[in-house]
Parts: sequence; C-alpha cells; structure tokens
Amino acid sequence: MRPRARQRYLGAPVREDLQKKMVFIAGPRQVGKTTLALGLLGAGDESHPGYLNWDDPHARPALLRGEIPSGQALLVLDEIHKFRRWRSLVKGLYDTHHSTVRFLVTGSARLDVYRKGGESLQGRYHHYRLHPFSLRELVSRPQAKDVEHLLRFGGFPEPVLSGEERTWRRWNRERLDRVVHQDIRDLENVRDLGLIELLAEELPNRVGSPLSVGNLKNLLQVAHETVERWLAILEAMYLCFRIPPYGAPRIRAVRKERKLYLYDWSQVTDAGARFENLVASQLLKYCHYEEDREGHRMELRYLRDTDRREVDFVVLKNRKPFFAVECKTGQKVVSPAARYFRARTDIPRFYQVHLGDRDFGDAANDVRVLPFLRFCCELELP
Repeated sequence: MRPRARQRYLGAPVREDLQKKMVFIAGPRQVGKTTLALGLLGAGDESHPGYLNWDDPHARPALLRGEIPSGQALLVLDEIHKFRRWRSLVKGLYDTHHSTVRFLVTGSARLDVYRKGGESLQGRYHHYRLHPFSLRELVSRPQAKDVEHLLRFGGFPEPVLSGEERTWRRWNRERLDRVVHQDIRDLENVRDLGLIELLAEELPNRVGSPLSVGNLKNLLQVAHETVERWLAILEAMYLCFRIPPYGAPRIRAVRKERKLYLYDWSQVTDAGARFENLVASQLLKYCHYEEDREGHRMELRYLRDTDRREVDFVVLKNRKPFFAVECKTGQKVVSPAARYFRARTDIPRFYQVHLGDRDFGDAANDVRVLPFLRFCCELELP
C-alpha cells in the first residue's frame, strides 16, 4: 500500500506567522512549496488570482508596476528571487499593502542567499525551509514497510506518493536537468553547465564520507576554487548539503573536511550510504524546523578523530551538544566508536539506529540501540 500524505508539517506554523509578517518558504525544486502555498490560499490550482509566479509573462509586468490583484487577503509570490532587485520589489509591495494583504514568498533557491541589491527586509518576514517528506509526516502511524518505501523512492512528493519505479526514474532525470539547465542558468553566471551536471551526477557516489574537493577537482579538471563554488551553488539550489566535523575538546577531532548528503537520498545506490543519508536528512529537517519555528540555534555535525573513529551525527542546540546518532545496518552490537566517544565527550545522549527491530541500551548512560522507526517517533521528529 502506498503511503498517503498528511497536511505538510509547515502548514499550521506558516498560517500563524502570516498574521504578523511576511513568510518566505524556500526548499528544493518539486518539494511541494507551490502545493503548500495553494493550500494556504484555498486554491485548487495556479489560476487563482492570489498566486503570482515571476515566470508568468502576464504577472511580471504588473508586479514591476507595483500592481497587485484586488480583493485578495493573501498573495503568493513564487520564484520572484529570479528578479535581481526582488528584495526592493517585495519590500515596496509589503510596505504599501501590509495592512490589508498578507504576503507569502516561495522559491526553489535559498531566499536568504539570493538577496541581490535593494533595501533590507529585516524585521518584515519569517523564513522557513520546506523539506521532503519524512517518516512521521508521510504516515500518521508509520511501520517498517513505510521506512522501506521511503528509502526506495525518496521523500519528494511525486515519486514517493506514486510508489512507481517508472515515475521515480523519470522524475529523477527531469529534476536534475531542470535544476542545472534552468535554475542555475537563471540565477548564476556559469558557463560550464555540462561540468556542473557531471559534478551533480557524481555526488551520490560521495555520500557519507568526508568529501575531498581535491579528488573532484582532478575528476573535472578544474581549479579547486571552481569546485567549491559549484558545490556552493548546488547547496544553494537544495540539491545537496554538507555538514562539518564537531571539534570536541578532549579528542583529536578532525576539523576540516565536511561530509556530503543529498536531499534526494533515493539517488544513492549503496544501501548503507542511502540509509545514512535518510537519517541525515531527517536530522537536518529537525534542525531547520527548530531554527525556523522555535528560534533555537541548531547545527548538524559529525564526529571523527584522527584515528578514524567516527560517529555519524551530532546535533547541537544553542551551541551545546544535544545528542549523537550512529547509523548501522546491523542491530546486535554497539559501535565501539560510539562507546569511545560516549566516555570522552560531553554529548549527553547517544543513539545507534538501524533497520531491524531490536531495542536495548540507555542513551543517557551508554548507547541506546533502537530501530530508526522508533527513534523518529520517540523524539517526535517532524
């Protein structure tokens, strides 16, 4: 049976915040931003007069003249960050109409990155990052089969809700093409789109290990700085994300190379790396929600020392370690690295998650070993 999606997890918080300020929603292409926005409008499709897409040749001239549809309590401005002076335009619309109209701004690139020119919007908006479906968002009472489904099809609405291999294959191919040849072309001054596409196709093979920019430089035959810039662009487009190491004071922790993961973990062919990527995505979603909704300062990192002992993830809350998570395909033995770091760091809770059914240990005093499904439910991850 295919999972049936519930209301998106940002629906209620965004609706509440719209009563006070503008709301920006950023996130990967095809993650469901437009569907969420139309739901808040109470609209069935994009023909609703309150939905204004910058790519629409009819909407664009009116927006540039400062004109908005009359009689609309909420306006959705979609992909407006493609306009170089979008910030000034949005500020002008908001300052003129905010007493009678609420504004929701959506985009498939980081709206907090592409603020090019114009006056500041400081204090006028709240910013959210919409992530793909996670386990508890996808189904109200998740079971082991739902974890398998999510691993297989990823968390993006179209492939995961269809549950069809053909749909998944076509969606993956078309999405990468659109990100590289449409979004990056529109937002960045990049000539070598073919090489960026090659880089994006290579990234699934690099998931879960410290990313060597030097190796990618040799593969693509370009400068180190060029690879770093292209990776930053792919991160800004929400194609991938990197997490830095956690420099615990009592261990000889590595401090430079970051680990890379994809927003669409279904592209990762290795089973262990795919599961690790799923866990990384779930934890990043949790961190972003705690930041965007609750205002906490959150960080997702990994722990590795110079002797190559490693724990996959450490979550920091307000600059302090909150808990650590190790991913394992097996379910019987506690990771020696987890126990090693448990004794030598100030991380208060250690978890080891797996795809089986065994549950033992104590997160506060040793290492809690438990199914990923139970981990998500007990911690109430979004």
